[in-house]
Amino acid sequence: MRARAPASSANLGPGYDALALALGLHCEVTVEPAARLELTSEGEGAGLPLDAGHLAARVVRLVLGHDDVAIHVRSEIPVARGLGSSGALALAAAAAAGAAEPLALAVGTEGHAENAAASLLGGLVAAAEIGGRPVARRLPLDPGLSFVVVVPERELATTAARAVLPDRVPLEDAVFNLGRMGLLVAGLGDAAGLVGEAGEDRLHQDARSALFPEAPELLGRLRGAGAAIATWSGAGPSLLAVSTGEGAGALAEAGERALEAVGLAGRVLRLAADLEGLVVG
Repeated sequence: MRARAPASSANLGPGYDALALALGLHCEVTVEPAARLELTSEGEGAGLPLDAGHLAARVVRLVLGHDDVAIHVRSEIPVARGLGSSGALALAAAAAAGAAEPLALAVGTEGHAENAAASLLGGLVAAAEIGGRPVARRLPLDPGLSFVVVVPERELATTAARAVLPDRVPLEDAVFNLGRMGLLVAGLGDAAGLVGEAGEDRLHQDARSALFPEAPELLGRLRGAGAAIATWSGAGPSLLAVSTGEGAGALAEAGERALEAVGLAGRVLRLAADLEGLVVG
């Protein structure tokens, strides 16, 4: 069986661990019977060890109870860049192995409900774990929006990005984020109401800049070039800029100039939202 799942950009500024957006990069997993585990990979992540510890192999083993299968992974999603590569892979592997509830299995294995939910449902989603189970709902997304992703040639593990966050935050910061998140959801649903302040955050981005000190300048340059919103993508180091109207091309060029200005290697991707989500078969 074959399954394909899109990349995701989570948090979207104030929506820490709650919001995510599916983007038009994909991970495809094929699972077929075999005498023993055979694992092959191409594209992004092809350099990872191809053994029983591979995420796809672990997920398939959980579904089937064995790993006497041939698994092939083909991915366009950069690894450890804040674009939900693990969530998409876990979801696609679970679906390709025939899991009845691939979202629950992906979240239980990979741990990020919002990423896996966006890869499952497509578009913009809100997600949470309730009673130990992931619950996700798709939200309206204005079709006129397009997205530019700045992908530095630098990995940033989610565990490291989480380790720098405080255990507690002031009440005023929590209220600040809740208000911005409401504005963000409204603006992404109707771009006419989208304001740049809706992408502001006090829970994670500033703390994580210690691991990626070029991020504030890159974000500032993207906003200065006309981004409606510019934020970290997930735990980074990729950065997401939201474009309204016809400005995505100029914004992508500004992203390339910004990387050069701060002396970072990387690439800039112009992407549409993925509205299909998980595709099986």
